[in-house]
Amino acid sequence: LLFKFGHELLHFIMHAMEATESDTILGILTLVDLTFTGNLVLIVIFSGYENFVSKIDPNGHPDWPEWMTRVDFSGLKQKLLASIVAISAIALLKAFMNLDKSADTTWLMWLVIIHAVFVLSSLVLALSDRLSNHTEDAH
Repeated sequence: LLFKFGHELLHFIMHAMEATESDTILGILTLVDLTFTGNLVLIVIFSGYENFVSKIDPNGHPDWPEWMTRVDFSGLKQKLLASIVAISAIALLKAFMNLDKSADTTWLMWLVIIHAVFVLSSLVLALSDRLSNHTEDAH
């Protein structure tokens, strides 16, 4: 993933002078997409370690982000789905930016449907977590 990011960044820099505005936006979206994916991997690694192996001791590391030691399973699900929705939105935006190059409306329709399913899933998950926390607080 890091190699792919470096490759895309190098390609973006090498072709920056002759790139159109659309190419520049697509290049930046690709880099953002790869960054989201890398962050997603890090969140899963740290949360999995914290939840299943051992607690991470943040003492002596005041520069660590708070989520590294405070992501429970519910928070992990929400962060995962939020990242997936963002990655899906970037893929959808890329497809819209390339609409003039390929007018495959069926492919675009499926991208919109998949993105809508991800958004709906994240909303349902957030609602169920909220109801679960509200029910636990009432007892």
